[in-house]
Amino acid sequence: GKLFDERFNDRFITAISKPSLTLYLPESKAVEKTVIICPGGGYFGVSSIKEGQEVAERFAENGVAAAVLWYRMPNPANMEVPHQGPLQDLQQAFYRLQQGGEQWQLNQSQFGVMGFSAGGHLAATGATHFAQPVIDSYDAKVLRPAFQILIYPVISMQANITHEGSRNLLLGEQPDAALVTAYSNELQVTEQTPPAYIVHANDDSVVVVDNALEYYAALREQKVAVRMLLLEEGGHGFGMRHQVDWFAGVLDWVKAQ
Repeated sequence: GKLFDERFNDRFITAISKPSLTLYLPESKAVEKTVIICPGGGYFGVSSIKEGQEVAERFAENGVAAAVLWYRMPNPANMEVPHQGPLQDLQQAFYRLQQGGEQWQLNQSQFGVMGFSAGGHLAATGATHFAQPVIDSYDAKVLRPAFQILIYPVISMQANITHEGSRNLLLGEQPDAALVTAYSNELQVTEQTPPAYIVHANDDSVVVVDNALEYYAALREQKVAVRMLLLEEGGHGFGMRHQVDWFAGVLDWVKAQ
């Protein structure tokens, strides 16, 4: 990838054309939970420190393994099906970590997914589309996340509530209705969808809180366990740097899964 911007103690990396994982392991040997983290960036890039490294370090310090996924950006120039690119990378990450888990002593671990903003859309897509693999070699059992954690997520591709920039880059500027429905994750929830923890700020003007609310309602309708923390303020993109330590609740919840 390319370093696009560096400020506020964060690095925004764009043009990722080769996916990779950075693994953060806790000191304890027996790892019971592993979280794959998808940083946000509007499907244009990733906020690598604020929504990646800092989150993974905090998990590892507390006995949970974490892997930051540097997923490819959807790009018609080098992908046959651009909207499948990020999901391919997430599904591949689940498969690879499960396959190679023994060397890191993750083989008995539960694997969940976490995402911020557009990375939250990717995480929710992984949590709702695991029965439709977009990779060639896989074990269907390992593609279903054990749990999902969504922080100010883009959930919907429907015009009234979506984040337009993310939608344009993922689906194109005039996507057909079937594609919009397929990637509107509030419409893809089933009783098999994994349990969810959602955090969003009411005053988010970039990704409106309706994304979280619609997903919460869909999960409840299918009787999927869901917990939601609505922050009164905080806007968008606060990462781990909110005055409310929202992560403490996430950590307790992950350990209880």
